[in-house]
This record gives sequence, C-alpha cells and structure tokens, in this order.
Amino acid sequence: MSSTDTGKTAGPAGTGDPAGEDTPASRETRDARELGEAASQLSTAPVETVVPGSFGGARTPGALGRIAWTGREVTGWVRWIWRQLTSMRVALILLFLLSLGAIPGSLIPQSGTDAAKVQEFKDAHSALGPLYDRLGLFHVYSSVWFSAIYILLFVSLIGCIVPRTWQFVGQLRGRPPGAPRRLTRLPAYTTWRTAVEPEQVREIALKVLRQKRFRAHVDKDAVAAEKGYLRETGNLLFHIALIVMLVAFAWGQLFRSEGDKLIVEGDGFSNTLLSYDDFKSGNLFSTDDLTPFSFDLKNFTGTYERTGPNKGTPRTYQAAITYSEGAYGKEHEALVKVNEPLVIGDTKVYLTAHGYAPTVTVRDGKGDVVFHGAVPLLPLDSNVTSQGAVKVMDGYRNAQGKSEQLGFSAFFVPTFAGAGKGDMFSQFPALDYPVLALSGFHGSLGVDAGLPQNVYQLETSHMKQFKDAKGEILKSRLRPGETMKLPDGAGSITFDKDIKEWANFQVTQQPGSDWALAGAFAAILGLAGSLFIQRRRVWVRATTGDDGVTVVEMAGLGRSESAKLPEELGDLAALVHEQAPTKPDEDAAPTDADAEPPVPAAEGAEKQ
Repeated sequence: MSSTDTGKTAGPAGTGDPAGEDTPASRETRDARELGEAASQLSTAPVETVVPGSFGGARTPGALGRIAWTGREVTGWVRWIWRQLTSMRVALILLFLLSLGAIPGSLIPQSGTDAAKVQEFKDAHSALGPLYDRLGLFHVYSSVWFSAIYILLFVSLIGCIVPRTWQFVGQLRGRPPGAPRRLTRLPAYTTWRTAVEPEQVREIALKVLRQKRFRAHVDKDAVAAEKGYLRETGNLLFHIALIVMLVAFAWGQLFRSEGDKLIVEGDGFSNTLLSYDDFKSGNLFSTDDLTPFSFDLKNFTGTYERTGPNKGTPRTYQAAITYSEGAYGKEHEALVKVNEPLVIGDTKVYLTAHGYAPTVTVRDGKGDVVFHGAVPLLPLDSNVTSQGAVKVMDGYRNAQGKSEQLGFSAFFVPTFAGAGKGDMFSQFPALDYPVLALSGFHGSLGVDAGLPQNVYQLETSHMKQFKDAKGEILKSRLRPGETMKLPDGAGSITFDKDIKEWANFQVTQQPGSDWALAGAFAAILGLAGSLFIQRRRVWVRATTGDDGVTVVEMAGLGRSESAKLPEELGDLAALVHEQAPTKPDEDAAPTDADAEPPVPAAEGAEKQ
C-alpha cells in the first residue's frame, strides 16, 4: 500500500492550527473531516444531536430568562419525543407490540365474531371473565389499547418515512462527494503506477464505473462513484408497504361485512340484509354497500373415501349454483368448492358446511297435509349424524278440533348401523342406509310470544309429549317412505323418500384485501432489497508523482463493512488496470514480452 503526501500545503483556518500551518494535528483534523464527508448520506437515518436535559441551554437571570428557558426546554422535549416516536427503533417496537396484542384476539373468543362463545367463556370462568372484559380482551381489535398502538405505529411510520423520502430524493438529485485526501484510510484500498496520463486514467475509470452501473463523475483529480441506491429504496418501500397494509386493514375492518346463509337444494338467496341467518359488519358499513346479486343452489355433490385410513374423508365437495348480478343480470352457472369461492365484485361466497334435509309430511287426524317440506338438520360429527326439529306452527287441529302446534325432535343418520348394533350414530357420511328417529310433542311452541328461538331446537316447556297405548313415550325410527302414526287420531308424520342436502355459504365483503396483499408482497420485496443490497462508494484518483509517473489510487467505502467491498474493488481495479497497466520498473530484470503484467490486489482486506 502506498500513499505518500508530497509537499506541504497551508491548512485552512480553523482546522486545528491557529497559524494555518500544515501540522500533524491539522492534517488529522482535516482527514477526519474529509472522511466524514465521504461517508455522509450513505443512509437517510436521522442523527440525534441533542439529549434530554440540554434543550434549554444557559438560563439568563430574571423572569424573562426563566420563561425563555422554559419555552426552549418544552420545545426541545416535544421535538425529542417526536424524533423518538418517528425512529425506526420505536416503529419496530410498536410493530412487535401490535403483533403481540393480536395474540389474545386469536386465542380468546371475540364478541364481534361469536358472542355466544364469549358468554360461555364468562360463565365457565367467573374470575377471568370480568378481568378480560375490563382489559378489552373480548373485543381486542376495537379496544382502546390496541387502537392506540395501531395509531401510534401509523404516525411513527409516516413521520419517519416522509423526511427520509425527501432526503433520499435530494441524494438522488445530487452527486457522490469528492474523494478524501488520504484514500489509504478507507476500508478497501489499492494502488499502482502506470505510464498512462492521469486524464486518460480518469476517463477509463469513469467509463468502467458507469458500465458497472455506478453513478460516477469527475471531481478534481479523482472519479467519485456510488452504487446501491436500491438499498434505501427497498427500506422506504418496506415501510411504505407497512403503511399500505395498515390502511388496508383499517379500511377492511371499518367497511367489512360477513354473513352466513344455509340453503337447501332448490332454494335461493338474494344478497339483502333480511336474507341472512347471521350477519356482522364494520362500524362504517351501510346496507347500500352490499353487492347486488342472487343465486340458487341446484345441487350439492359430496363423495367420500370408502376404504383405508382416510375412510369418510371428502373427495368431492362442491355446490352447483346459478347466479346473476344486479336486478336483471344474466344467469351464469358456477361450482363453489372449498377454498374456491364465487367472486362477484368485492364479495366472495365461500362454501363452509354441508348437511342433510329430510323431507317430511305431517297430516292431521282427517288426513289433511298441514306441513310438507325439507327440514335442515345440523351435523354432530364427521359422519353427518344430524339433529334438529320439525315445527308445525299453523293449520293443525287435534282430534277434538282444537288448534294446536306440533313439534318433533328429529335425529338423522345417513348410514345406520342396523337395529341392535349400537347407538343411533352414522357409520358413514353418504346416504347408504338413511334412518330418521322422531319423537313428537303437542301444545304451544312459544313462537307467539315474540321471543327469538333456535330453529333447530324445541321449546317444550308448554308442550306435552305424545305417548302410546302403553303410556310410554312415542318414538320411532323411520326409513324413507315410512310413517309414524300419532295416538288418538292426532295425525301422522311421514319420512318421504326425497332426501335433500343443504350447503352453508359464507358471504364476505372485505374491501382493501387486494391492497393488503399488494402491500405484503411489496414489504417482502423492499425488505429483501434493504437486507441484500449494499450502499457503497468508490473513488479513483490519478495524479502525477514526483518522478513523472502516474500514480493510480482506488478506494471503497460502504455503509457497513462487508467482505464483498474489497472483492468488488479488486474486480474494478482489474478492469481499470487492463487499460492502464502497471509500468515496469526500469531497473528490474527483463521478463518475457508476452507475460501479462500483474493485476494489483485490492488491499481492502486490511481494516483501517
């Protein structure tokens, strides 16, 4: 390594020597300043220049001095707090707290998702329930503390990104700083002597660096070049993508809607609020935001594994529908499968569940039909053992001519094991051997009171159970086409051969999901750029030595020390050396004319 100062120059005033002489102290000060300028703006991260307690400075005597000092102190504290809030360190802490705060939202029942489970949790945990309620753990995403973290993170990211973006734009419009006087102090350095004129060496270096996609220009006796701007671009892209994701998440939560609808084969659905079995929405959602469409369930198809360890596992699980958009839209056919929803505008229709709806016919004592239809029953296990209720609310009169209501507790298995072969549980989810077990009640179902009821359960507090001639509870297991007679001429109920299937659909409208997905991909891309791209600068100085031979010096400086910087500098030096080779010493022994001159090794491995 060779870098020798030739001659003495007068140091500028203020460099450490009062008389302006080129003393070792002044040279050290000047070199440190030049080195700092060379490394300036390698990052857009703000530099903290003050610390708490030094904002007010010296306080002058008197009341005015106290007021002025207090004002400077308060202003300084406000600025310091703002700098801390908008620092990357605090942004990462807030992002970690946001992720940590989302954990109870996944583990604890949420009132906005399932209020029934929340109440069950409170009933089962008399001590934890009130505590969780006070902490807002049953509504995490709308709680005060979660919203505070969310808003602080949003403010922190914006306050951090905006000034850094403007600073980075300024760097892009500017040029790399000039070369320090002593390049030997940089982490990567190499030098050699050549017969090529200094101006030509600089032109060669400028061309080589630009071919390697460096931003380069000639500054006095050196070429200054810089590369790796995409690192800061990736850093800014990552944080902008986080803001996009936060905005998209907030937008989706405020304007989202989610509803469930159970549909029997042959029935339909219209996307109106009254059509849903269950509906939840965000705080700013309006019914006018519902996408206008409708669809009919033509049939549901389900096939299952017959043998092996996966017996009973669905192989085909799909719903064939016809749908139309708008009030007078053209009908289209579609298949809705698990994880393959029907997409209409911003709305997605998911297939979430399936079951059976046995068709029953209820007649009064005169033989008149008082009820006929498919009754959806809820599955209890993976083999679709199902339970529900048949309710006859109008049109029925008993043998005495008195108006009553009927209710039947229903238990259905698509594949019955057979009489005397165990309990009433299905052995397979397909309709191999369907059996419907019924027991009947008569009286008042309680629906006239105006109180909401579960359609799959009977309210028997005002009803009497039918009993047979022996005084035992009337119950029967029916095969398709069989009938259970009610005692004393009360009528009958028939299990018809037409067994329909039902499908449950979840209709979701989540605006901003596409933006959130794009933000996630952009965040990954930006993070990769900020981690794997290195910002670095290279200087090539060509000057005439005391003996008239051109001295070439090359040095590199990166934002952080890396083994790749000396390697890259060596490659660049080799390219420049090809066109400006080392001049052999005149006193050296003669060598083979065809031998290539040695390429100088980058001395960046030596840490300065």
